Amino acid sequence: QVRLVESGGDLVQPGGSLRLSCVASGFIFDDYGMSWYRQAPGKERELVSVIRPNGFSQYYLESVKGRFTISRDNLKKTLYLQLNDLKPEDTASYYCNIVHAGTTYWGQGTQVTVSP
Repeated sequence: QVRLVESGGDLVQPGGSLRLSCVASGFIFDDYGMSWYRQAPGKERELVSVIRPNGFSQYYLESVKGRFTISRDNLKKTLYLQLNDLKPEDTASYYCNIVHAGTTYWGQGTQVTVSP
């Protein structure tokens, strides 16, 4: 049974930093690329970043380039997203994602709020 559990979201001031984590289980973590998405109130969910199984990043949303860093620890089966220089427009629920055996799986999300 695939399970994804995100954590690390919080209320931070503009310019602040957070580190999001996504602990995975139920599949061979090393074999799969992983993704982070986010969804702001009233907006569609958007792809933020993608990382290959070997740990090399594959994609960043243009608006987060240079501020966010995706990484993974295959031994801990954990996906990370380091968020630096946060802006109010980064406010959203952040979700990790995997497509396994033709099915898309999501975690429950972790809320990031950027406000003075």
